[in-house]
Amino acid sequence: MSEVKGTPADLREQNPVLGDRREQMFPRLTDVQIARLRPLGRERDFRSGDLIFEQGQNDVPFYVILEGTLAVVHPKRGEPDQLIVVHEAKQFSGEMALLAGRRSLVVGRAQGDLKVLEFGPAEFRSLIQNDAELSELLMRAFILRRAMLISSHLGEVVMVGSRHSASTLRLQEFLTRNGQPYDYQDVERDPEAQRILDRFHLGLDDVPVLVCRGEKVLKNPTNAEVAECLGLNVSIDELAVRDVIVIGAGPAGLSAAVYAGSEGLSVLVVEANAPGGQAGSSSMIENYLGFPTGISGEKLAGLAFNQAEKFGAEITIARIAEGLRCERRPYQLEVADGVTVSGRTVVIASGAEYRKPEIDGLAKFEGVGVYYGASHLEALRCEGEELVIVGGGNSAGQAAVFLAQTASQVTVMVRGAALAESMSRYLIQRIDKTPNIRVRTRTQIVALGGEGHLERVTCVDDATGERQTHDVRHVFMMTGAKPNTDWLRRCVTLDEKGFVKTGADLTADELLAAKWPLARRPYLLETSLPGIFAVGDVRSESVKRVAAAVGEGSTCIQLVHRVLAEGH
Repeated sequence: MSEVKGTPADLREQNPVLGDRREQMFPRLTDVQIARLRPLGRERDFRSGDLIFEQGQNDVPFYVILEGTLAVVHPKRGEPDQLIVVHEAKQFSGEMALLAGRRSLVVGRAQGDLKVLEFGPAEFRSLIQNDAELSELLMRAFILRRAMLISSHLGEVVMVGSRHSASTLRLQEFLTRNGQPYDYQDVERDPEAQRILDRFHLGLDDVPVLVCRGEKVLKNPTNAEVAECLGLNVSIDELAVRDVIVIGAGPAGLSAAVYAGSEGLSVLVVEANAPGGQAGSSSMIENYLGFPTGISGEKLAGLAFNQAEKFGAEITIARIAEGLRCERRPYQLEVADGVTVSGRTVVIASGAEYRKPEIDGLAKFEGVGVYYGASHLEALRCEGEELVIVGGGNSAGQAAVFLAQTASQVTVMVRGAALAESMSRYLIQRIDKTPNIRVRTRTQIVALGGEGHLERVTCVDDATGERQTHDVRHVFMMTGAKPNTDWLRRCVTLDEKGFVKTGADLTADELLAAKWPLARRPYLLETSLPGIFAVGDVRSESVKRVAAAVGEGSTCIQLVHRVLAEGH
């Protein structure tokens, strides 16, 4: 057995996530629960030191320990392994990678002679979907174990990056929002960063660099290359015809996936970046039903993603929808890399993104002073500094309150006469009571400047025409919404702003032009083509709120059932 450093107690002291929730993270099954499990698994014996599963292994079985102990460690290149936990009798192995059949992040070894119940992927999937009591216990443990791995940086990726690199922030956001643990080394702050670069004969011009499993080196990779390196996507079966294909894994798309999967439909979700969509970058959502203390968009999206996987939804990450073949059914979605998938119905949940205003120098500073989301990653870059938030919607208000906790001064800049025109009252009150937030109305930024990183902004007062330049290194753009519909290639009817029209909003003339083939009119969320639906922010006249998007995603699946029953 390889050398191991540390103990579970050491890890617990280093990691507050373990804390009081250790019993939920590593519970013991009862005799009754184990008796219920026995018919589903098979008994296996291992000898002391046997490798039970290894880092990078796909489709790792689920193990319930009957006798002996199973040590779970995190391998370290050139160093002793980091001990995470020792599972004893009546405990079980696994974390979120097990649920989706993704690669294991850790190694399991028999510590002494070991007897287990082993469950293959199909048996485990059946267990998690059909036994409510054990499903709750396992899901809670798996989610907490993944949170522990993330907060302890115990993954299979080491990133070397720079605070002055836009690509570094992009990759950090991609890994974080996809729930991937990683160890980050900053070239300006961490001595280990240079040692890693030297080991792989790399220079500062190669940054950001990702090292996967201590061997594969990626220089400034695309998100798709990172997803491939981490094994986030299983291969897509292009011959299968799914009941429903969902484009986008924001709140609406994830809701549709959860309800479709839970109701026995075969569902494939295609997501271009990470779960959560625009909402996933929200620091705190306080008006979502059932979360009186609020919940971050990232956490809400992560939990919804876990639910979708629990019910068997296939979810691909960093795969871009490039076109929809809508001339005949089943419909075909063209995905990047030449992949084509077929579905009897389609749910368009591709969302919207902040519109980029026409400002001199904007593109030059994206990721190095100009941001389109306000997560803790951006907050770290702005700590102790002055910043500007452009926009008057709820996302801007949530960002202002969040960033004010660490920034020296936050200025909210809007073109309108007051925040009340577009922001919820509770956020306005919170802003009014926060001393380091100020609001400038009827004001807009007209130019940005700096060398390598944003250093100054020039704004104009629309009421007086006065122009002023301020030393500001961070600007958050949260203005308007541009729908992600370019890939649709005129398959369905759009409104004048590019949002998808549905249901009663489609006029008789529009349906005639679209050659609507049925005697009935489109259902509530159905587009100008039968069996193609649009939900969430991408839909014309939708309420741009997380709760509304979730409601539309669930409602849509009831309509999908109707269409499938019609059998056209």
